[in-house]
Amino acid sequence: MPVPGRPPPASKYTERFHTMRLGFDLDGTLADLQGALGRTAAALFPGIDPSTLPRSLSPSAAEAAPAAADAPEAELADGSPEPPATWSASALTSRQQRELWAAVCARANFWESLDELEPGALARLSRLARERRWEIIFLTSRPETAGDTAQMQSHRWLAAHGFESPSVFVVHGSRGKIASALALEVLVDDRPENCLDVAIDSSARPILVWRGDEGKVPGSARQLGIGAVASINECLDILELIDRPDAGGAGMIDRLKRLLGLKPRAQRPRGAAADAATPAASTRPAG
Repeated sequence: MPVPGRPPPASKYTERFHTMRLGFDLDGTLADLQGALGRTAAALFPGIDPSTLPRSLSPSAAEAAPAAADAPEAELADGSPEPPATWSASALTSRQQRELWAAVCARANFWESLDELEPGALARLSRLARERRWEIIFLTSRPETAGDTAQMQSHRWLAAHGFESPSVFVVHGSRGKIASALALEVLVDDRPENCLDVAIDSSARPILVWRGDEGKVPGSARQLGIGAVASINECLDILELIDRPDAGGAGMIDRLKRLLGLKPRAQRPRGAAADAATPAASTRPAG
C-alpha cells in the first residue's frame, strides 16, 4: 500500500515516466558540413567541385585535422605526394586538405556557420523531446577552431536552429562504447562505421541516415540489424510511432525493427520460458 508523502516504488515510477534516451550525430546527419567545406574550398581552390567533399567527418579525420595543418607533406619513394590518408573520395590532394583544414581551424566559430540539412527538423525534434519527455544528447567529433570551444559553438548552433537547451558531447572514440556508457536506446548517424560500432559495442539500436542510393547501403549494416532512413524527418516519424503503447505487446526494439523493414525478434509461445527453465529430467539417461 502506498505511504502518503512517499514516492511510489522505483520500478513503478520508472515505468510510468519512462523516457526514450536518444543520441544524434551532427555533421552529415543534422548539419551541412559538406556545404561549409565546399564554400571554403571554393575560395581557396577555384575549380574544385564541392560535391566531391565529404558530408561528414570521421573521428580519425577530426583528430588528425588540426595536427595535419602544420605537418610536412609526405612523399612516396618516387617523390610524388602520398595519397590522402583521409577523405580518399575527395578531389583534394593531401596538401589541399591540409590547407583547407588550416583555414577552417583558423576561422573563429566556424561550426556556427553551417546550415541545417533539413530546415525545421531540429525545431521538430525539440518539440517532440519536450512533448514526449525524450532525453536527447548530440554527439560530434568536431576538431577545435579559433573562437569558442567546439562544444560551445555546437550548443549555440543547435539553439539557433530551434533546439532548446541542447546537450552536446564532443567525442573522439568508439560511438558504440559511448552509446553504452550513456545508456542510449537509439543512436542516429550518417556514417555506416559509427552505426556498426553502436551495433557491436552497445545495446542501443543504430539508425543510419542514408541520403544516397538505397541500393548502396553496406550489406554489413543490414546483417547487423541496422535500418536506414532517407532523412531526419523520416527518422522522427519512426521514433514517434515506436514511442507509444503497443496493443500486440511488442517491445520498442521490435517495433523499431518492423518500421525500418527489419525482421523482428521471433515471439516465444506462452509457457516456452517456463518449459525452458524446467530441467528435462525425463530425457536424461537413468543412472
